[in-house]
Parts: sequence; structure tokens; C-alpha cells
Amino acid sequence: MSIRKTVRQQNILSAISESPSLRIVDLARVHQVTTETIRRDLDELTQKGLLNRTYGGAVRAMNTEPTVTERHRLFTQEREHIARETVQQVGDGKMFMLGSGATTVHVARRMATDLRDITVITHSFGVATVLSMNPTIRVIVAPGDYIASEGAMAGAQTLSFLHQYSADYAILGASGVTADGPSEALIDCGMIYKTMIQRANKSIIVADHSKFDMVFPSHYASWQAIHRIITDKPPADHILTTLKKENVEISVCE
Repeated sequence: MSIRKTVRQQNILSAISESPSLRIVDLARVHQVTTETIRRDLDELTQKGLLNRTYGGAVRAMNTEPTVTERHRLFTQEREHIARETVQQVGDGKMFMLGSGATTVHVARRMATDLRDITVITHSFGVATVLSMNPTIRVIVAPGDYIASEGAMAGAQTLSFLHQYSADYAILGASGVTADGPSEALIDCGMIYKTMIQRANKSIIVADHSKFDMVFPSHYASWQAIHRIITDKPPADHILTTLKKENVEISVCE
């Protein structure tokens, strides 16, 4: 491997450590090489298990995702748009379950601003904290084992607790979104999301475009179980086709 190639691939790995996904056309422009050269680089790095190739780019290797604190710094404007649309879609609800994650914290903040006299069950301290700004919202925090990287509770105690309740809506984030459904990097959190879907009348996935074509270990739902996905850009055709086939409603906040 030439020195130039080595440096380029090291720079690609450095870039993907700071951003959840990279595009081939952007990498080719930055490194002043052809898109074919970048594709070969990404293929080699994927074979070494250092990242995952996707259609048109690459994402971090499976099992790796930024902590929730790091994610709060990414796609903030897109998440604010998603949050606004989400609250407009669930205004008729009185009982909610909210999963953990950066996007759901944005949703919770918008709920605290726009809604009143509702009850929210969550396992996320970030969600609970922003909801507490509205004294008319009753917040119930599930017990369990604390996951520091996610700022959330998980485990058998959390699952048992959630089974005591039913909700109008479950609002959940995702580490990845594919034609097979949403997936989660943390297996324990994926189990929480699966249970919330089971206990809710309708389930909504909130995810920005960077999650498309990313796959993580916990495939916590098929699209048959999801009522709506709210995102900031239309997904690729192969995902869009499946969503329409499974009658999943799509809200795009461009």
C-alpha cells in the first residue's frame, strides 16, 4: 500500500470517527481522487472490519455509535424539525412511551413546550429532564440498570416495569434504518424499544437521514409494527418501497 493511500485511508477513518456516515462523492472531492478510488478504499476498510460500506458511502463499523452526548451535537436543526412534526402528529395522545436517544430528547423538549396534561413513561434521564420543565406533564421513569453511554435505564427490571402500562404512542429513535426495519446499537435498549412497541397503540420512529442504510445488532421491529416514520429527507427507493408496501406513513421535514 502506498504512503498516499495509507494516509488517505487513515484520514477516512478519522473522519468517520467524527461523523456517523460519509459519502463517496464528498471523500473523492476532499482527497482529489476518483470515486472509484474511494470505493476501493472503503471496500478494503470494510474487509478489515474498520467501517461498513453502504450504498453511496460508508458508516461506522457495527456495534459502534457515538454516545448520546456526542449525538446531541449532530444534526440539531434536522432533529428540531423532526420533533416539531412529531408533536403535531401525536397531539391527540394522553399516554406516551419515549425511548432514549438524541432525537427523542428533541421530541421531549417540543412536547414540554406544546403539550399539557399528558403522562410520559421513559427510561431516559435526558427525556425526563426536559419534560420536567412543564409542570402539567407527569413523568414516570422506569427503573433498571443504568447505561452511562446512553443516559438510560435497561435490563429485566425495566422490561417488567413497562409491561404494567399501555400507551397511545411509543416514540422511538433508531441507530439504523433499513428496508428490514429500525435497529439499535445497544441490544439492551433494543429490547426496551421492542417492549414499548408492544405496549403502545401506535409506534413512531424518529430518525434523521444519517440513519438510512445503517444496520446495528438489535433489529427491534419490522415495519409491520410501525405506524409512522418521521425524518428530514426521503429514504432511498428500496426503503421507500418497503415502507409503502407495509403501509407505514412517512413524514418528511425537509
